[in-house]
Amino acid sequence: EDLVCFRDIRPGAPHHFLVVPVEHMGNCKTLKTEHIPVVKRMMEVGKAVLQRNNFSDLNDVRMGFHWPPFCSISHLHLHVLAPASQLGFLSRLVYRINSYWFIT
Repeated sequence: EDLVCFRDIRPGAPHHFLVVPVEHMGNCKTLKTEHIPVVKRMMEVGKAVLQRNNFSDLNDVRMGFHWPPFCSISHLHLHVLAPASQLGFLSRLVYRINSYWFIT
């Protein structure tokens, strides 16, 4: 009810979803300690959507946020990509774990 999930229009992996809070939240740079439960729920929803789409290897998943100024919109959205092992060359760069532009 407080989160929505949909496919990314430019998928970086066979399964690429965005989990977004319905209530406006800024980008990941604006997150505070009190937002931890929301972020955890976003991750749970991402995992559940993958499982509903017949993807069960939750060890081969990449989740994270683009760090400003590398985010295209100023509304918090969690990228859920699977299988991470099948990310192409460009996607491995764009969604690189804990890089300057993408945090997990």
